[in-house]
Amino acid sequence: MKILPEISRTLSEYLLIPGLTTEDCTPDTVDLGTALVRHRIGEESGVRIATPLVSAIMQAVSSPELAVALAQVGGLAFIHQNQPVEEQAADVRAVKRHKAGFRTIEVTVGPDTPLGEVARQLSATEQGVAVVTRSGDTEGAFLGIISLDDFHLERHGAHESAGSRMRGRAGLVTAPVTASLSEANELIWEHHLDVLPVLDGDRVASLVLKRDYQAHKTYHRASVDGEKRLRVGAGINSRDFKDRVPALVEAGADVLCLDSSDGYSVYQAKTLEFVRETYGDAVSVGAGNVVDGRAFRYLADAGAAFVKVGIGGGAICTTRAQKGIGRGQASALLDVVEARDAYARETGVHVPLCCDGGLLNDSHMAMALAMGADFIMLGRYFARLDESPSPKVQIDGQWYKEYWGEGSQRAQNAARYGQGGRMVFEEGVDGFVPYAGSLYDNVERTRAKLTSTMISCGSTNLRDFHRDAVLVPVSAESFKQTGAEVQLRRPTADH
Repeated sequence: MKILPEISRTLSEYLLIPGLTTEDCTPDTVDLGTALVRHRIGEESGVRIATPLVSAIMQAVSSPELAVALAQVGGLAFIHQNQPVEEQAADVRAVKRHKAGFRTIEVTVGPDTPLGEVARQLSATEQGVAVVTRSGDTEGAFLGIISLDDFHLERHGAHESAGSRMRGRAGLVTAPVTASLSEANELIWEHHLDVLPVLDGDRVASLVLKRDYQAHKTYHRASVDGEKRLRVGAGINSRDFKDRVPALVEAGADVLCLDSSDGYSVYQAKTLEFVRETYGDAVSVGAGNVVDGRAFRYLADAGAAFVKVGIGGGAICTTRAQKGIGRGQASALLDVVEARDAYARETGVHVPLCCDGGLLNDSHMAMALAMGADFIMLGRYFARLDESPSPKVQIDGQWYKEYWGEGSQRAQNAARYGQGGRMVFEEGVDGFVPYAGSLYDNVERTRAKLTSTMISCGSTNLRDFHRDAVLVPVSAESFKQTGAEVQLRRPTADH
């Protein structure tokens, strides 16, 4: 038995001391970009994100819809692994089908396909246009395009053929596969087009839509891969990884992450070894969770692409109460950051740290980044939003979103906690969180707060923020001083 000579501290127990704000410290110059996976010092990480936020590997959080939205604003989502392999791979593919400007073909039909079937497929995939090919598949010779604007079932009949209402290839403006996105958009605006087929010989390689032009301008921070597809991560486990990893890699997942409340395990090392032996450096796998430098070093030596820090600090997690395991998030982070920096000095390799849990508000995120976290994983934060998959319910006139932990009975994730296939006890709860609206609005607000904090501390990027930040522990009395009750003014009708 060993007792550490410290008090386990949370992120709430620290404040930042302002630094010198220079003329260079403006919102336009602050860069929140960060490395997501390990890289040699002085070299670029293979995966970077412009917004240092990722979503938790949870059923109540990481749907394809949320993954698309989060990638558009510069973050990254991890599709949860508490589902069959084929369903998780399908979720990953759904996100990867979104390409910045160039869209993969969602619906392909033949010239004899009935209009009723065309309408059904367009509705099922939420697409506005289908490609018509001679064979009816994506490899077939291009004949034309058809959209819901080209027919009306009551007027033309559900049994009439797609070929009778399609816009034929001869009358369409097209672009070669070598065209850049700028060139494609020029053609769209010059010829007043809604859709531009991009051709590779007789085959349609992709589509460029006019409606995507503004989205491309709006989401200039989007997390995209080399083919301009949105990036997405996926959770894995240390049990069925030999089946799950290949399926997720084939589906296009940009990064994987072992999903466990306690990552200091030979099973995680064996999983990392399998991926390294099978794929080399081509596939990146994060690991965790850990709360001290020993566990970090173990996973870093095993090849983890990044390491998640935090046990028992999540709003939905009851691991500390059930098992007595955990550590205050600030104490855990400071210990692991020290080990991470020592590892970098010894090996020349930077292994990013993900702060997972113990983050109740935006100021806690700033504190975690100042302490040395490279990015932040959030569950409750994203569960509150429109894009999360959980239902929205009204309770006593107030709107909420359902939220449950992966260690709860509702998740039925017994294998994640080594309970032999059935839930003997829970390490998470099932409840509700106040509904908070759009992901786009909330992430933009969080970015603004983080930017403002960094400006006050005299930093314009996260690396400098970590190096130069000055923090001070605070007493309970410090918070009482700012906690005096004030009756807030209600907005008037004019406001």
